[in-house]
Amino acid sequence: MRFLGIAAAVAIIGATTSASLADGYPAVPLLSTSETVLGEEIAYPTSGKAVVTAAIVTLAPGEKTVVHRHGVPLFVYILEGEVTVDYGAQGTKTFRQGESFMEAMNVEHAGSNAGSAPVRILAVYMGAEGSENVIPKP
Repeated sequence: MRFLGIAAAVAIIGATTSASLADGYPAVPLLSTSETVLGEEIAYPTSGKAVVTAAIVTLAPGEKTVVHRHGVPLFVYILEGEVTVDYGAQGTKTFRQGESFMEAMNVEHAGSNAGSAPVRILAVYMGAEGSENVIPKP
């Protein structure tokens, strides 16, 4: 039964994103969206040469990030564990291993690991020269 649920989810994801992939191309789509996790329209920086930065973010059990926002679109994929992100008045969301999303840009937020194992996150910032990927709250 679990297999059927996973197969259905993959079929749905594939159906909503297959237009951007060529037939026969060996890829499993993770996400296709024009909005952040909070419904903001994704907007790329318009000045400077395009720069993509990929990083692995690791939070130990009990660890939190600083309160921050993002100056560029940020694709997130949870490699291991789970992270809870506090978006203030917008509420909190918990993301688990295997989930992907576009992070909020204009809403300050902080992530935390309430679990007993580290959380590892693939973060892909889609920016430009001179733009800030992470902007800590002053």
